[in-house]
Amino acid sequence: MPELASPQPVIHALQVAPRQVLRGHEILQSSGEAMAQLGKRPLVVGGDRTLQQLTPLLRQLGQTHPLNLDFASYSPDCSENSLAQLHQSVKQHQADVILGVGGGKAMDTAKLLAHQCQLPVVTLPTSGATCAAWTALSNIYSDEGAFQYDVPLSHCPELLILDYSLIQTAPQRTLVAGIGDAIAKWYEASVSSGNSAETLIIAAVQQARVLRDILFQKSPLALQNPGGEDWCAVVDATVLLAGVIGGLGGANCRTVAAHAVHNGLTHIRAAHHALHGEKVAYGILVQLRLEEMVQENQLALTARQQLLKFYQAIGLPQTLEDLGLGEVTLAQLRHSAEMACHPQSDIHRLPFPVTPEQLMAAMVSTTLLPDLSRETAETAVKVVSGKGGSREN
Repeated sequence: MPELASPQPVIHALQVAPRQVLRGHEILQSSGEAMAQLGKRPLVVGGDRTLQQLTPLLRQLGQTHPLNLDFASYSPDCSENSLAQLHQSVKQHQADVILGVGGGKAMDTAKLLAHQCQLPVVTLPTSGATCAAWTALSNIYSDEGAFQYDVPLSHCPELLILDYSLIQTAPQRTLVAGIGDAIAKWYEASVSSGNSAETLIIAAVQQARVLRDILFQKSPLALQNPGGEDWCAVVDATVLLAGVIGGLGGANCRTVAAHAVHNGLTHIRAAHHALHGEKVAYGILVQLRLEEMVQENQLALTARQQLLKFYQAIGLPQTLEDLGLGEVTLAQLRHSAEMACHPQSDIHRLPFPVTPEQLMAAMVSTTLLPDLSRETAETAVKVVSGKGGSREN
């Protein structure tokens, strides 16, 4: 009898965490040795303003350690064209390590550039606005800032440097946005993966709940005392713990409707001034409205009311008007909703189908009072579908 072939194992690769995390006040000054172990010729990638601010400090770091630094801007965006130009910078400098400095798009650009060039990457976030310094994922945008697609990476960064003193110099608005981005983990992961029986996904969902509770409890006090204990705990939550959840749970615990709404909004030029986490925070309210409207989910209504109070307390946007989109046209809103509902969108991780018309209705009713919910929702559907009148122009 012929010997049966052994079945090929199914490989589920996890990218849970950076190889090393250095964190503390003024930790950048003592991070040169760890960076030098990865390479001697770093190419520093960031935005124009960040590079201007940090170049003297980084050159000083390079002088105290054997680091030959060169600098390159990812401007105008984390786009295919910018990456092509940065490839030339890598070759010209003969870089052997990439150092990403700045916000989420700088992190995404540096990580993807290193991935494509097969080089190690170091991330140095300058604000607590996202968990991009941690994750094995990059988002690609057009040169005009419209979301295009995301790219899973082979691993998390080799080194993450979390310098509280550096992050404290960023505008407080960036940390508020980071709170909005991070708290979305619970509302998205609990919907997409809350019923999973897989051990690590269960762990990721529960960590998302812990993250939400930390942010509810500590954020107001943290924002009143930048640099203090609660503030550091919130920065850890937005930059580190939020990244852990995506690492443990994978794509299923990463994004659902809130991030899909963000992606759609990037296709409206007037929304480009709003930060990533601000659009995501608004997107959570939209997701909860969808759950109310489509499923008549009363828990979603309670959660939305709780979030509205929290947003009011710390300054997160609750409406399109708060995002500076009070004059958005019906055509623009419809295009945004259609982009958020395209076939590959993460919005389809919801346990029910969503049409662009339903999404538009949710987008214009994020602060709706419970006693007016059904009547006003029906009116909103008529308006956004073009059957109720105004807002077309």
